Amino acid sequence: MTVKITTQGRVRIVMIHRPEARNAVNPATAQALFDAFLAFQADETVDAAILTGADGAFCAGFDLKAAADGGAADWIASLDIAQGWNDPMADPKPGPMGPTRLMLSKPVIAAIEGPAVAGGMELAAWCDMRVMAQTAVMGVYCRRWGVPLIDGGTVRLPRLLGQGRANDLILTGRSAAADESLRIGLTDRTCPDGRALDTALDLAQSLCGFPQGCMRADLLSARMAPADLAAGLRREWASAGTFGAEGQAGAARFAAGKGRSGDFSDI
Repeated sequence: MTVKITTQGRVRIVMIHRPEARNAVNPATAQALFDAFLAFQADETVDAAILTGADGAFCAGFDLKAAADGGAADWIASLDIAQGWNDPMADPKPGPMGPTRLMLSKPVIAAIEGPAVAGGMELAAWCDMRVMAQTAVMGVYCRRWGVPLIDGGTVRLPRLLGQGRANDLILTGRSAAADESLRIGLTDRTCPDGRALDTALDLAQSLCGFPQGCMRADLLSARMAPADLAAGLRREWASAGTFGAEGQAGAARFAAGKGRSGDFSDI
């Protein structure tokens, strides 16, 4: 089982559980994450969710080994967005990493330990709030391999950070540690290592104590309009074709052992 789901009170905890791959997401995991958050949305017994990863890692992105050997080709091909798609709330669709095309009515908090990089950073940006352990790190590490951001990163990062700071991270692929992430608005709270899930759980439980109708109305109003999100995701998805031109070869270099631990020097 690559996704573990538990519930504490009125909080749903969704944990990516592929520790052997630093919780990189393969197609089966992406589908399981999508299904988990659709179930959370429909479950009236829970009011908030936490997305986290097992064994000290949030998510190392999409599984480039699956991408390199063609094992993800059918999954990616199934994700094309119809031109008329304009409502991610009423007409939910999966993204490459799973839930990244969803717009939920209830808040989701990312509890980040270790790496939240490439598609893992996009998963974190999809969440409504982020709690980051002190030695955790974010970054568009897929910049090294010619793998484009196709899980909402180009849509959400400028909104979170402003265009200039988003460009700095998107174009360079560099890492952003917890202190910088807090300063620029990429994360909302930091905590000691090993405490991200507990900190996020305290935050989520505090949200569950408020009148939910009002809070959810404000959450929706504070976001971009669903049609605008859909338009941004459709526009971003046009970049998916560059994976065939550059990304699959880059994924093969990663699978062969290049660029481990975010190394940009030998790619």
